Amino acid sequence: MGLFDFLKKGKEEPAKQPTGTPKMNQMPGQPTQGTTASTNQQNVTGTSQDTYTVKSGDSLSKIAQRQYGNANAWTKIYNANKTTIGDNPDLIKPGQKLTIPRD
Repeated sequence: MGLFDFLKKGKEEPAKQPTGTPKMNQMPGQPTQGTTASTNQQNVTGTSQDTYTVKSGDSLSKIAQRQYGNANAWTKIYNANKTTIGDNPDLIKPGQKLTIPRD
């Protein structure tokens, strides 16, 4: 039996379409059609916010300077992220995801 002998067996038939509801093209991780839940619900309390991932060498004041143009606004970031950061605002770790309030 040769390498391509399987091609000679049987006759060629077009692929059959599955029965039932046609599948819509969707990106992986996206909700299916008809789902009401949002996977990116950032505007829960009516305030606008972004997310920032802490990098090595970051401090809250450096992040505030980049995000708001004012290093003194670090308290705004800290207050929004106390549960993630903990009691010491000087101790943030690379990889932590922080909420950046936008109001």
